[in-house]
Amino acid sequence: MTRATRAGFTLLEVLVSLAMVGVAAVVLGTAYVNVLFNYHAMQGRAAEEADATHVRGLVMAEPQRAVAEGGGRMERPGGGSVRWETRIEETAQPDLFRVAVEMEFIPATTAAPRARREEFLLLRPTWSDPEKREALRAAFREKLERRKRT
Repeated sequence: MTRATRAGFTLLEVLVSLAMVGVAAVVLGTAYVNVLFNYHAMQGRAAEEADATHVRGLVMAEPQRAVAEGGGRMERPGGGSVRWETRIEETAQPDLFRVAVEMEFIPATTAAPRARREEFLLLRPTWSDPEKREALRAAFREKLERRKRT
């Protein structure tokens, strides 16, 4: 008498396959959540970069130094706001200024504000004191004359 072969899976085989499917589901779910989280963070950084570019443009376009040094505040389209302060220092060159902009991005949620600092040089004749500008230009002309003589 031959023994008939059974068709189907044993209970152990079914449990092992279910465990493998469960592990794969957890790994794929975690990867998907990480992708969503990173996408959201990337959108936030892109919006922050756009707002920083806008603030930098506002500072660069301001014709009056006192107004530029006053800083400002702007509401963000997605909620929240941006607050900035500007520190402007004269350089040894006429009409050239060292500008430091400190920005604080305040989110609409309860998340902590993010800070950002940018420094750049800006050629801005309207910010110069005319007397200091002429004194710097005269000193530069004298320096050029001394170089020509040597």
